[in-house]
Amino acid sequence: MSSLVAKKVFFTRGTGRGQSELRSFEEALRDGGIAPYNIVGISSIFPPFAETVTRDEGIKLLSPGQILFTVLARNSSNELNRMISAAIGYAIPTDRSKWGYLSEHHSFGETEKVAGFFAEKLAAEMLASTMGQASELKWNQEKEEYVLKDKILTTRNICSTAVVLNPGEWTTVIAAAVMIMGD
Repeated sequence: MSSLVAKKVFFTRGTGRGQSELRSFEEALRDGGIAPYNIVGISSIFPPFAETVTRDEGIKLLSPGQILFTVLARNSSNELNRMISAAIGYAIPTDRSKWGYLSEHHSFGETEKVAGFFAEKLAAEMLASTMGQASELKWNQEKEEYVLKDKILTTRNICSTAVVLNPGEWTTVIAAAVMIMGD
């Protein structure tokens, strides 16, 4: 069923607040630009040959009500002053005929940089272990990404972090990798 292999992927994030957890989740989806779609959660494979596009480019290819296959990280709290994070990390191999990895991470008390970095590291480690080279994975400070000799093309992350600001109010953060099927 090659028709279910994504041709394009875009990344998005959002933050929402509301009097209920569901309302804050809806607001986070709106902030991320993916509220008018039916979201189906999937696991962690970045499809071979898939092209990354910007959020704006990706949303232009969608129709309201469309089913979106999405790797979604989500976190919510109504605890005053609680910091919440949701991050997606990705690692794409140099050989684009091979699959890459997406990871989702949701945490409390982590900054955007810490949570995002952890998600990115998870994806890079999964890709390196698939190649049997987990011990050779290194952080390249100059490129600000993980490298594995000539095996990993790129690693990145997208993260949303927020603090619960008002008593009794729910706050939700999301980060998502959205798969676009077809051309």
